[in-house]
Amino acid sequence: MIDHMNLFVSDRTQSKRFYEAAFAPLGYRIVMDGPWGTGFGTHKPYLWLSDGKPTDHLHVAVVAETREAVDAFYAAAMAAGGRDNGAPGIRAHYHPDYYGAFVLDPDGHNIEAVCRKPVK
Repeated sequence: MIDHMNLFVSDRTQSKRFYEAAFAPLGYRIVMDGPWGTGFGTHKPYLWLSDGKPTDHLHVAVVAETREAVDAFYAAAMAAGGRDNGAPGIRAHYHPDYYGAFVLDPDGHNIEAVCRKPVK
């Protein structure tokens, strides 16, 4: 449903390093980068970082193909300077197979990786 989303960040260089590390385990990378912003995705940008003043903290959830990818996202984000906002685990109050992890980026945005696939 969402084509793309834009986050305004106070320090794009710092945020770019954070997102590169956090998104690598999920298969997302920088696909466009220029004075207008930095776009992360697979073949096209889905999440843009733009220079500006963050106004409100947003919640962005990105798809993880496996629970292991959620775990790797969380570890990479924490190592890149993220702050814990919910360690990897089942969130049964959302859905019985909802496995997610939440981190706060350098500007306090709540970034989540979620896998909705059941354990086989």
